[in-house]
Amino acid sequence: MLFKTYASTLMGVEATTITVEVNAGGNVPAGTKYYHLLGLPDNAIREGFQRIEAAIKNIRYRMYRVKLVINLAPADLRKEGSAYDLPIALGVLASTGQMNGENLDKYVIMGELSLNGDLRSIKGALPIAIQAKREGFKGILLPYQNVKEASIVEGINVYGIKNLKNAINFFDGTEIIEPEKYNIKDNFYKNNGSYAVDFSDVKGQENIKKALEIAAAGGHNVILIGPPGAGKTMLASRLPTILPPLDLDEALETTKIYSVAGMLASDQALISTRPFRSPHHTISDVALVGGGSNPNPGEISLAHNGVLFLDELPEFKRTALEVLRQPMESRKVTISRAKISVDYPADFMLISSMNPCPCGFYNHPEKECVCSVGARKRYLNKISGPLLDRIDLHVEVTPVSYEELSKFEYSSETSSVIRERVLRAREIQKIRFEKLNNVFNNSQMPSRLARTICKLDNQSTAMLKNAMEKLQLSARAYDRILKVSRTIADLDECNDIKSQHLAQAINYRNLDREGWLG
Repeated sequence: MLFKTYASTLMGVEATTITVEVNAGGNVPAGTKYYHLLGLPDNAIREGFQRIEAAIKNIRYRMYRVKLVINLAPADLRKEGSAYDLPIALGVLASTGQMNGENLDKYVIMGELSLNGDLRSIKGALPIAIQAKREGFKGILLPYQNVKEASIVEGINVYGIKNLKNAINFFDGTEIIEPEKYNIKDNFYKNNGSYAVDFSDVKGQENIKKALEIAAAGGHNVILIGPPGAGKTMLASRLPTILPPLDLDEALETTKIYSVAGMLASDQALISTRPFRSPHHTISDVALVGGGSNPNPGEISLAHNGVLFLDELPEFKRTALEVLRQPMESRKVTISRAKISVDYPADFMLISSMNPCPCGFYNHPEKECVCSVGARKRYLNKISGPLLDRIDLHVEVTPVSYEELSKFEYSSETSSVIRERVLRAREIQKIRFEKLNNVFNNSQMPSRLARTICKLDNQSTAMLKNAMEKLQLSARAYDRILKVSRTIADLDECNDIKSQHLAQAINYRNLDREGWLG
């Protein structure tokens, strides 16, 4: 007898529905295999049949020795992972007459079986639920650990299943399982923009805070250069607190990536704060950018709609850093394989930090640097010019004095106060780019548009020409200076870019400054 169930496979951050056809019938000669898996299953699916057989027997059902042909359609698309255990098991039981399979084809079913029939969590429950709703399925059956993330999709019933027996009883009608309910708006706005850290924790460093405010207002990339203990990491970790709160569409897009990566907790339905990813400098190229034999999102995609912080930038492998260049421009990363190509979103703000030299104390007000000029240049040259060009603000961080650190009563602006200014600047940009697709802030302006919007008066033009010639800046650095100066003007709520705005933007190109390394 033939029965169909439906499952799903992930292609990037999108899901594709898979038809699981199970046909039982015919005698099996002694000593031959009685089941046949078709449709390009990987080893995890092939091994799954041993789990399925053990699970069926351990819940007191029978595994009849009849010929079983299981086809995963479309047959030319490779299927990966252990989440096909549950739909195959239900198809086997229905095709051998041990359960009611009348409504199997009305649901998308996913789950990995343990040997005793319990279900383990899967990856990608959110995009699977979105696709199931899009294709008009009545509901979706998932391990109970995944129901919260899938239940944020309105218009489809999401059922949490604890074990194989629950699923059988559900289709037999002997057990009622209530669909999971989740009030997405109430829960999202309740937790939106809630952080454990604040800019008011930072003593001193007002000029660095201002630079990060500019970066947040325009979506610019930043590199912080300073000695150990100057506060680079502390400042960078607080940047998400002054970024605009995630809107619902951004939250859903970010949650999809974490769902595909299997990084959502069982009690977490929706990511409501901007991601902050800080990978160690020993990270591999694939872990940073994404990919692998079974493509998975990397750190740059996990930082989508948030911040990617690379501490000790020169210590990262040069090959890993160079791969960042294209995603920083296109805001996505494409993973290509022989038969498949998938895209992962990668719209992140890059915040990086580094010591000014190998010993870390060049330009320190009190400690002496022991590095030669050549050693300092070699250290900086670990970061390529094209990558530095894509970083808009180069900010020098100096240590905070003892007098400032020891103040018991220290008044500093809170993140919420700074965020208000950032939001006003972002609103100006929203109006400016409302007729453009895929451009939301100044950093995303195409070069052609930047030269139209960022017009300079004669004094500013002469200043920029002098800076270009003296610092020998590239065309990309020229565009970055224009965009940063436009953001500074937006923060001052000025329609035109003034010379002081341009001067401040040029001053944030520390690593381009002649003689900076001695």
